[in-house]
Amino acid sequence: MKSEPNSTAANSDPIDQKGDIDAGRKVLEIEADALRKMAEELDDTFVTALNLLSPPQGRVIVTGMGKSGHVARKIAATMASTGMPAFYVHPGEASHGDLGMITEKDAILALSNSGETAELADIIAYSRRFNIPLVAITREADSLLARSADATLVLPEVPEACPMGLAPTTSTTASLALGDAIAVALLERIGFTASDFQQLHPGGRLGDRLKKVSDLMHKGDEIPLIEPFAPMSEALLAMTQKSLGCVGIRDKEGLLLGIITDGDLRRHMSEGLLAKTAGELMTVNPITISPDMLASEALGIMNERSITNLFVAENGQPVGVVHIHDFLRAGIA
Repeated sequence: MKSEPNSTAANSDPIDQKGDIDAGRKVLEIEADALRKMAEELDDTFVTALNLLSPPQGRVIVTGMGKSGHVARKIAATMASTGMPAFYVHPGEASHGDLGMITEKDAILALSNSGETAELADIIAYSRRFNIPLVAITREADSLLARSADATLVLPEVPEACPMGLAPTTSTTASLALGDAIAVALLERIGFTASDFQQLHPGGRLGDRLKKVSDLMHKGDEIPLIEPFAPMSEALLAMTQKSLGCVGIRDKEGLLLGIITDGDLRRHMSEGLLAKTAGELMTVNPITISPDMLASEALGIMNERSITNLFVAENGQPVGVVHIHDFLRAGIA
């Protein structure tokens, strides 16, 4: 009968916590040094690469094999999410029909640490045959990939972070960071905004944070509005019916003149309250926001001013109103 391994004996040695921390810190320092060196060495080739990767039509095709393939997938995803149409093509599958996914209007970004990855040969040949722009990210400036590319971004000469110097660590981190640099530089070129970002990220917490005021505001008949000469009894009725804790006062042209809030009522509570008009109690020139403002920005204004509601206006006319509860329901607060 086979005996079970002695788990107690196997785990008897104490964990060397300091050794673990030192090992982790060393990896981070090596990779950080690589990124700093790469930033210092960035030159006009980076601009050439951006020019090649931003065609007026078409997409960026990102490709790579093995660990470079994993990095390439992430770069493609980052580009696609920041306004640059992009997707990943597996180099092995490309040789078996997926080259048809690449058109003459596209550009190719190929990743290979050695620059001699055999699986990339058909994509390289295809790009040269049809004059498709090819940008390379590689560690070897004299490799097949580098010699074939229209622009080559060479990774810095720094060691891999593993003790044997073999496992892709520093090189993949450098490739990933360079991909991020390309994506962000292209983002800035095309003037990609937070509003554009929101359209591509409608789901999850990120989508909530990027919602606009127009997505949350009460509009139409939901907006509590009265005229300045209306009695306070009418103001109270409007505030009660709309349940937003405020009422806006507008003139005959529809311009917002002021606002009355629950706080105003408490401050002016007296026997003569109902004898006054809305115009007498209103706070003139209230803070207003644009419907295109990010909801997170509007919430920041509320927190800064210690207020619970804001009118939304266009050209001085109220088009909506938001309450802090609207932000809470949307998960933005």
